[in-house]
Amino acid sequence: MMEKNQSLVMFFIIKGISDAPQLQMIIFLLVLLIYLLTIGGNMIILFLVCLNSNLHTPMYFFLANLSVLDMFSTTVTLHNILIIFITGNNRISYESCICQMYFFGFLICDELLFLTAMSYDRYVAICDPLRYHMVMNQRLCIILAICCWLLGMIEVIPYMILLLDITCYKSNVINHFFCDLVPLTVLSCSDTSTLEILSLTEGLLLITFIPFVLKFISYVFIISTILKIPSNTGRWKTFYTCSSHLTVVILLYSTLFFQYLRPTSLDTSKSNKFFSLFNTAAIPILNPLIYSLKNKDVKSAMIRTLRYIKSYRRST
Repeated sequence: MMEKNQSLVMFFIIKGISDAPQLQMIIFLLVLLIYLLTIGGNMIILFLVCLNSNLHTPMYFFLANLSVLDMFSTTVTLHNILIIFITGNNRISYESCICQMYFFGFLICDELLFLTAMSYDRYVAICDPLRYHMVMNQRLCIILAICCWLLGMIEVIPYMILLLDITCYKSNVINHFFCDLVPLTVLSCSDTSTLEILSLTEGLLLITFIPFVLKFISYVFIISTILKIPSNTGRWKTFYTCSSHLTVVILLYSTLFFQYLRPTSLDTSKSNKFFSLFNTAAIPILNPLIYSLKNKDVKSAMIRTLRYIKSYRRST
């Protein structure tokens, strides 16, 4: 640990998920399994969307982008645990720490934005189905995707500028398994009031609240349209088309709320690690499972692909 009021930090020490030596092997194997399942599951979704013409629709175009985001965000955060176990080195340079926070931040912002684009897609599909293909054309989908990627990259830049101005840290030991904004801010002995104001304004309003309101409005119209369908079977089938997306939205926002917006009296390092682990590990695994298990199109595409691979092996 570095001395208090140290003006220069060259590196940080990542404590990881647990300090207990007897748990390190279990944690490593669990994280490795989670990482492989996340990469594998999202690669399958990406593979199916690219190869099956039936999935060349706006919804699955955005889902493919979401799979790329999940693979990147898991790699950005969980690789620390794997590297620490393999090399025994739990140090991370100051520059790498800032870069990690930037990429994690913009990937989370991108995920919120892409889920918003997907909610608009569901709105058009259910509330204005006759004009769906005209409204959600390829050009609009590409523009929305580019805007989501660029906005996510830009929105996090002010945080990074303010973090780079912090020169005083009470310690260089980060009680987390990756460099996150909250644990690093806690270590600062500089004035972080501007950063806290930015978190409450841009972070809460622009990054979190506005996308949430847009999703909420979309689903108000969606549910209103569904309730007007006369038959129970028709209502259920229509709702089923957006149930996967709604499940992912609820999971992500619930985790972000408990991780960043809960009262400070409940803000403990253990709970923060738990919600961070769920956000960075569990949700990227759940996304492909939710979209494959709850979606007939994905399951049909998977069956067709497996049959094609099987027939190709027989012919060769």
